[in-house]
Amino acid sequence: MDYQDLANLVFPNAKDISFYEEKYKPRNLKEGAIVTRFAPSPTGFVHLGSLYQVVIAKKLAKQTEGVMFLRIEDTDQKREVENGVIGIINSLKDFDLSADEGMIDEENEIGEYGPYKQSLRKDIYQAYAKYLISQGKAYPCFCKTEELDEMRQKQENAKIRPGYYGVWAKCRNLTVEEAAEKIKKGESYIIRLKSPGNEERKIKHHDLIKGNVDFPENDQDVVLIKGDGLPTYHFAHAVDDHLMRTTHVIRGDEWLSSIPLHLQLFQVLGFKTPKYAHISPIMKEDNGGKRKLSKRKDPEASVSFYTEQGIPKEAVVEYLLNIANSNFESWRKANPNASLDDFELKIEKMSVSGALFDIVKILDIAKTVISKYSAEQIYNEALEWAKVYDKHLEELLQNKNYAMQVFGIERGNAKPRKDIAKWSDVYQNISYMYDSEFSNQKVNYEYQKITDKEEITKIVNTYMNEYYDAKDDKQTWFNKIKDMAEKLGYAREVKEWKKSPETWPKGHVGDISTVLRVALTGRSNTPDLYEIMQVLGKETMQKRYETAIQAL
Repeated sequence: MDYQDLANLVFPNAKDISFYEEKYKPRNLKEGAIVTRFAPSPTGFVHLGSLYQVVIAKKLAKQTEGVMFLRIEDTDQKREVENGVIGIINSLKDFDLSADEGMIDEENEIGEYGPYKQSLRKDIYQAYAKYLISQGKAYPCFCKTEELDEMRQKQENAKIRPGYYGVWAKCRNLTVEEAAEKIKKGESYIIRLKSPGNEERKIKHHDLIKGNVDFPENDQDVVLIKGDGLPTYHFAHAVDDHLMRTTHVIRGDEWLSSIPLHLQLFQVLGFKTPKYAHISPIMKEDNGGKRKLSKRKDPEASVSFYTEQGIPKEAVVEYLLNIANSNFESWRKANPNASLDDFELKIEKMSVSGALFDIVKILDIAKTVISKYSAEQIYNEALEWAKVYDKHLEELLQNKNYAMQVFGIERGNAKPRKDIAKWSDVYQNISYMYDSEFSNQKVNYEYQKITDKEEITKIVNTYMNEYYDAKDDKQTWFNKIKDMAEKLGYAREVKEWKKSPETWPKGHVGDISTVLRVALTGRSNTPDLYEIMQVLGKETMQKRYETAIQAL
């Protein structure tokens, strides 16, 4: 018998690899086009760090007219969770990061390089494992779990490197005839790589982010095909990245130590190696130190957190681009209204160390993003969010015409309002504009500088009785407020009062406006008072001012 006979005995029905090489031909893309992938396991929620990888992978593919595909790595089926696949797909969709190819739901996919679910590619892996056996580069291993445990114990006791290698690789030196005999007897087995590596030798590797790194060669005879006939992650990723014609592997730097093995697998299979870029994790400050953003400890580690809070997807993606390239912030300042598509991501400008997670920065970006929305867009987005997460807000927004007036306040001008960072902020930001809510809220009228009850009453009554006119445009209204301030003994202009506060001991026009604002809304900080008055109308204003005076 020879190696080919052994390969035929192990995988009698596996096709020759030429079949798959012909089926999955190199992609017809322009020179320099990048092919990337997101290859998660369906074992839980999508982590912010995974979304970070997707943002980078998708951006690199898009800006080079390449492809990003979604491959589901489900060969470890014991760890798979219910709805794991659709959870991944929906998470990408929620952030407008859907893949160009791959799974589009639990069962269906798009693209010509599938199946994009590894559990459906068993025949392909077995074909390449058969090829390696026929070349004498892989072999069946018959070691039982108990034998492997005993071997590991001996290695630990002797304080030597653990693993299945060298003299410890018991089945490595079985003859073809001995291996065939065991198979014919029905002994169970797995398929291992016959590693050509030597730990005494070093490999040099250039990572696109980490730069030049070197490692000892891999000399472990790792498992390629498990007892259930499915591949290990290491073997499957090499076969898939080759056949799917991946040019760049973007992944977390926890995989950096696997580089010696992965390069070796590409080498023994005769494949061209893709370029690797290992991304540093997103970090979080904790008790004066730093640690990785944790699935277990940090709710913001799950991408569902941003959806539940109602943080716009554009803000999350922009934040991730911000930490990906140090020049993003200056680009955004120079191009405040440009699409994120216009920014060119450069992988060589990615930081070697992990960025520090900053929820304040995300919310600041979100405020700017929402400030550029039209009233219609804000209404639609807030309503869609409320339908899922806040039924009371959904009910409040049923009167679309009125809601649009509320959301239209200070919207669409040169300096739009920036008071909403997430849809879960909306109720708190607009509730005072609804009488049904305002009348049920405990209002603390904090008038700031003017505290005298009679003076507050005089300001409110003077405005409503002598100066209010619903037909006034904004400039006319503002001039009237100044006139009223002067009549009541206040400075017409804040800058005049600052120059000579002793001339107007009662204060300035801003103090007058604060009284009108607080009495009307119960708040000292709101968007434009004139626009609020226009939306509320005279009847509501009169009623609220009476209530405020009664509360004095």
